[in-house]
Amino acid sequence: MKIDGFFTVLAGVLIGIPGTKGCTGFSSPHDLYLSVNGTLAAENQIPLNAAGYGVSHFGHGAYMVTDGAYQTFVLVSTAGVIVVDAPPTTGHKIQWAIGNLTSTPVRWFIYSHSHSDHAGGAYLFANQTNPKVTTIAHENTASQLAAATDPHRPVPKITFKDRYKLSAGNQTLELFFPGIGHDLGNIIIYAPKPKVLMMVDQVYAGWVPFWNLAASVYVPGWIKAHDQILAYDFDVYLGGHMGGPGNRTAVEVQREYVHDLFDNCAEALILSGTGENPNVDIAVISKEVLTNNPYNIWAQFAAYLDAVADLCYNATSSKWLGKLAAQDIFGYSHARTMVSSLRLDYDVLGPNDVQP
Repeated sequence: MKIDGFFTVLAGVLIGIPGTKGCTGFSSPHDLYLSVNGTLAAENQIPLNAAGYGVSHFGHGAYMVTDGAYQTFVLVSTAGVIVVDAPPTTGHKIQWAIGNLTSTPVRWFIYSHSHSDHAGGAYLFANQTNPKVTTIAHENTASQLAAATDPHRPVPKITFKDRYKLSAGNQTLELFFPGIGHDLGNIIIYAPKPKVLMMVDQVYAGWVPFWNLAASVYVPGWIKAHDQILAYDFDVYLGGHMGGPGNRTAVEVQREYVHDLFDNCAEALILSGTGENPNVDIAVISKEVLTNNPYNIWAQFAAYLDAVADLCYNATSSKWLGKLAAQDIFGYSHARTMVSSLRLDYDVLGPNDVQP
């Protein structure tokens, strides 16, 4: 589903072409999206039980609990259970799943990062009294949670800056802060014995990333994290979303998608200053928009950026549409976000750079 003609619609609104209507996006709740069947995502789903959750066992006491949309990592040790994240949509189901796996009590809870869609059930474990649960997070996450004052996400008791190693009986869990990316304190969680690695909202096995490149606060850091993940020796990857685990290949495939997007958007930005393609030529766009919208610089620049994103999205779709699920849904938002990051973070300004 390509979007050739979107700029025509947008330009029609800004320039005043009769019969054109405003566009609020590429999808509505009534659209028929491309099927997940046939994409890489179809390989990863696990069935849910009657209680609405599923469990995957990776060996050596490592499990994933999912409600089909969110994931929790559970690591059973001889000293107690370690839980990473508690999405509110899964909530008590995590406790039920653990109760069916082991009689060993939960002793540690780890925040992957601060976001409430992954941590909104943290209080179910943090408020446990018999035995008490030790909560752990990166120091940036702790600061965010302290500012939020959300009783569902209590401030962690232990924080760290760069690395933290949790030794629990026969298990070891390594926590590493790779730098700001998706969030201010998003961490890599690695269990070397079962070779399971978790980094939430980073890679979506079989799917494209969530809207706006996973709604990341710093896109260069989010892009870099792909390589930081692949530096580890792991067999199972947990991204915190969807109903199944991934692997090294899933990380490599998403990295390739992101690199293609980066290259296509950079090429579109550079092309927009050459005069070779009138669809993205800033001079052509500016003249048309400002003729009907005098002095409206925001209208001029919005039309230009959307045209560049349009070209980038279509170039990326030619390879990835139907391969990674939901590229038709979130792919254009990725192009817009990447164009913005290229301009602001990577100094790829095209016609807005210093001219000779």
